[in-house]
Amino acid sequence: MTSLHKPVKAYRNNEFMNGRDARSIRILSEYHEPASRFSQYDIDDTIVFMGSARTLSQEEAQNRLAQARERGEGVERAAIDLEMSIYYEAARTLAYRLTAWSKQLDSDKHRFVVCTGGGPGIMEAANRGASEAKGLNIGLTISIPVEEFDNIYVTRELSFHFHYFFMRKFWFAYLAKAVLVFPGGFGTLDELGELLTLLQTRKMRKHLPIVLFGKRFWEEIINFDALARYGMINPEDIDLMFQTDSVDEAYAYVIEHLQKYAMEEKGARL
Repeated sequence: MTSLHKPVKAYRNNEFMNGRDARSIRILSEYHEPASRFSQYDIDDTIVFMGSARTLSQEEAQNRLAQARERGEGVERAAIDLEMSIYYEAARTLAYRLTAWSKQLDSDKHRFVVCTGGGPGIMEAANRGASEAKGLNIGLTISIPVEEFDNIYVTRELSFHFHYFFMRKFWFAYLAKAVLVFPGGFGTLDELGELLTLLQTRKMRKHLPIVLFGKRFWEEIINFDALARYGMINPEDIDLMFQTDSVDEAYAYVIEHLQKYAMEEKGARL
């Protein structure tokens, strides 16, 4: 008598693929699938923008402040949001200028593509600026228990969604040739701390300029001089970062370092 049972191939077995024993396969998938798409679009290097998902555009912040004043509540919070919106506009402008610069390079590849976490706030601002410059841009979103966490400005073919934070951070670091870090919370501090650790310990061998944008914010949040004074870092470790409030300074610093260290480093990785 012929059996009606038809065996299922392992990679089509959803119970197995989503279970504990296939975790290593899922991790590898978050390496190989992005690698395949980056290769398809000839992307070897990126300019990474990091910062808060909560930062509003100037227009949105102004509207919220007007509504708060009309309601008579939440005015202080809305005023702070408007103050912080300068960073949204700075990220948008920088992404536009860096994308316009990269597009005029004589290369058969897409060089120095803007890459973000794909969400709202500073991430949206950078993707938006790159999109307005008519350039490809990347969004590396993550599955977390909040509402939809992507923005409409990411190039659809380069929109990625990760389960594992460490694989997402790998792709931030692996292709990056420059990083701009804007005011942010725990996630931004985590990403910044990991990059600085990789540079400090020489686990990252390539040259990676890091811009901390928003001097007053960063000086209030992290006292790097105190870390050096207490012997927790070496004084020269502070030089791993360039701090500024100027779009022009940040742009010039990144371009200078890319031209000096990254133009011939297509194969340079961690």
